This record gives sequence, C-alpha cells and structure tokens, in this order.
Amino acid sequence: ADGSRDFGMAMEKVENLLAEKGATTPEQRTARFVCVLCLAWPDGHTETFRGEVEGTLVWPPRGDKGHGYDPVFKPAGHDRTFGEMETDEKTHGGPQDGGALSHRARAFRLFVEKGLAR
Repeated sequence: ADGSRDFGMAMEKVENLLAEKGATTPEQRTARFVCVLCLAWPDGHTETFRGEVEGTLVWPPRGDKGHGYDPVFKPAGHDRTFGEMETDEKTHGGPQDGGALSHRARAFRLFVEKGLAR
C-alpha cells in the first residue's frame, strides 16, 4: 500500500461533498465496496470474481482497524463500521453474510469455490 495516501483527508472530502449535497440520512448515504479478482491464464483466457458489500457512510469515522475508508463504511445489517471490526469478522462474517462480509472476502470466496486457490 502507498503510505503517502491520506485517507483521513479523503474521508473528510467525501463527507464534505455529501454535506454539500444535503445527504444527511442513511438513505441518502448508501455505499458499496467492490473488489474484483481477475485470473489471466497464459493462453489469454481470463476469469473474474466480483465481491460486493452494501452499506452506508457514517460520520464521524469510527474505529482504527482496517484501512482506507473502513472507518466510515457501515455494512448493511451491522451496527459497527469496518474500522471497528476485527479482520476475522470481516473475513468470515456471520450467517446473514453468507460466510464472508467484506468485498475482498466475498470475491476470494468465489475464487476458492471455483477450485482455483491452492
């Protein structure tokens, strides 16, 4: 990861833009985290695995776990932000999450289910 990125500033910029638009309710602050893994074979064949998680953006940021926008992203059906959750929680989720909560975990789960991970 690029250590020079200032996600605190980036989160504040997103919040300021939402405030300028008058987006103050959870219904106006929906968000989606997306991760796509792509496997490219030597013969040019590719396979992609897309993981998504729906949620809302909260302010102020909550928690110092994870990275990026995790402190302002609260996944649907949960009371805590990704920044407040342990990595294991995001990786495995619960029954309501289908065994994976984060977008990265969901994409990787699809990859594993295809039998490509070793």
